[in-house]
Amino acid sequence: MDLKPRTRVWRKGRLEAEDFPADLISDYLEEPDTVVWLDLCAPDTEGLGLITEELGLSPLAVEDAVSHHERPKLDRYDGHLFLNAYSVHLSADGTKLDKQEISAFITKRALVTVRGDESFDLDGLLQRWDGSPDLAQYGVAYLLHGLLDLIVDGHFEAVQALDDQIDGLEEDLFAGHMPDTGTQQRSYQLRKSLALMRRVVLPMREVVNSLLRRDLEIVPAPMTPYYQDVYDHVLRATDWTDSLRDVVTSLQETRIAMQGNYLNLVMKKLTGWAAVIAVPTAITGFYGENVPYPGFGKQWGFASSIVILVVTGIALYIVFRKRDWI
Repeated sequence: MDLKPRTRVWRKGRLEAEDFPADLISDYLEEPDTVVWLDLCAPDTEGLGLITEELGLSPLAVEDAVSHHERPKLDRYDGHLFLNAYSVHLSADGTKLDKQEISAFITKRALVTVRGDESFDLDGLLQRWDGSPDLAQYGVAYLLHGLLDLIVDGHFEAVQALDDQIDGLEEDLFAGHMPDTGTQQRSYQLRKSLALMRRVVLPMREVVNSLLRRDLEIVPAPMTPYYQDVYDHVLRATDWTDSLRDVVTSLQETRIAMQGNYLNLVMKKLTGWAAVIAVPTAITGFYGENVPYPGFGKQWGFASSIVILVVTGIALYIVFRKRDWI
């Protein structure tokens, strides 16, 4: 079900109108020095028909926009570009990564964003545009930069939050006790989230790098440093994600090694106590035979057997204790 579209139009770098009916887009595009933004939430193919013919959008790009789980990419079509990306944020427990797909049609004078649902921070996008009105003179490049900057900054914040969660996991792992089931589940979920994060962040390098190509004629020279800054954030987020994956892998290997060492320690102690018990058991077994032996039927024989049991038990305990076997 389509939700109400959001619209804006700029004329000569100044915001002229917003939240006007989408039917007026064609009228604004007929006027010179205007740039239009249209946002559609959860549209279908028919819902995109409003602008498909007006902007000359490729049917393949429209199909990608209404479908789900497309990879992050930048496709070039005759007369427009198609961008697909994901914004991300961590769940309340700080381990599960949630993503929201957003697509964009990019022409020389219009930007059309298509959201899969309402979870994308559209108000944050508008705040970024309103926060840099001096860049509005660069039209679509200014709008697209705000969108990419919001998405990539979200990636960076998510990686930072994952890093904090991994620090907490590391503290729990080396807290002096064996990791419980909850710690193991957190470790697995963080690794899963980092794998998803990498699939979202890694392709953005190619997306932003492609936009910086001069033959696309999307990014004017004054906007290039801003896109370079976004590209730098993408590289840092990608490298950070890869390093965190290595850290989580190392923590999992460490946890497995600690469990093995703990099991060996338990087995060593059990073996030591078994040896301590085995010798007195052998002595009592010997004295329990129904044959005469020194002290058989005598009180001193019973006393000597007790002394031997106690002495051998204490001696074995002292020897094993010095060798840290028990």
